[in-house]
Amino acid sequence: MAKRIQFARTGGPEVLELVDVTPAEPAPGEVRVRNQAVGLNFIDIYFRTGLYPAPSLPSGLGTEGAGVVDAVGEGVTHLEVGDRVAYAQGPLGAYAEQHVLPAAKVVALPAGIDVETAAASMLKGLTVQYLLRQTCPLEGGETILWHAAAGGVGSIACQWARALGVKLIGTFSSPEKAALAEKNGAWATIDYTREDVVERVRELTEGAMCDVVYDSVGKDTWETSLDCLKPRSLMVSFGNASGAVEGVNIGILNQKGSLFVTRPSLNGYADTRERLEWMAGELFAMLESGKVTVDIAQRYSLAEAGKAQEALQGRQTTGSTILLP
Repeated sequence: MAKRIQFARTGGPEVLELVDVTPAEPAPGEVRVRNQAVGLNFIDIYFRTGLYPAPSLPSGLGTEGAGVVDAVGEGVTHLEVGDRVAYAQGPLGAYAEQHVLPAAKVVALPAGIDVETAAASMLKGLTVQYLLRQTCPLEGGETILWHAAAGGVGSIACQWARALGVKLIGTFSSPEKAALAEKNGAWATIDYTREDVVERVRELTEGAMCDVVYDSVGKDTWETSLDCLKPRSLMVSFGNASGAVEGVNIGILNQKGSLFVTRPSLNGYADTRERLEWMAGELFAMLESGKVTVDIAQRYSLAEAGKAQEALQGRQTTGSTILLP
């Protein structure tokens, strides 16, 4: 038997249950991973609340983890029992002691990267990789705005942007979070509880505004984000922390300067094993070089998954959070 977190109905953290299950044997093309650390991400809350529907109920939760392969299905050739591995995609169920998923979604860990770092950085780091290196391939010298830049994704983005020579302006809700982002390499910070974000961006850029805005907040920041862009530049909406952006008149993009907008996802970029391994290779290289470090600021037991999600949803966390099975 093995422990896992599951939910039989959508709702608040109280719907999460710690149960005993019999671990499945991997089918052809699958592997079973004995998790040693599990990543916590906002998308997990979307599934728990029903914003993103689970395939069926009761359902496991979570898509990110790291550990050791303990069983291999037929036809898998790039992984073996005993390999140290990490993953950020696949079926829900990472909040568990053991998780079965397609081998194509699992990558081997370099010797220099420990499992806690991997679990804390795979989804967030791969997200930053596709946002900065693919959605809009930044070359250095650009000015970008990043909402919630002290969170897990934002903390990695600040460091990666600095390594690329990109000026990242981060928005925050407290001086402590601003200080953390500055430590991670943010070029400038804006406290959105006290400052007018658009006017502050205008001051910082001497009226030029931003080349790209990266917005994981959603509904509450949509208009502000568009107003921070220069003409013919790009709005990247990649999250819904405050709710989904709805009812948008596409003509507003014309009115605000012939803007471009995209709503990307990790699955849309890491859609083959080859692309996933290339993206993970770039992330691992940044981690091994020290240009990006991962701040695991919170650790919870698997049984405390609901408590961990409450802290994340309440913006009480900084850096990355992991669950320890």
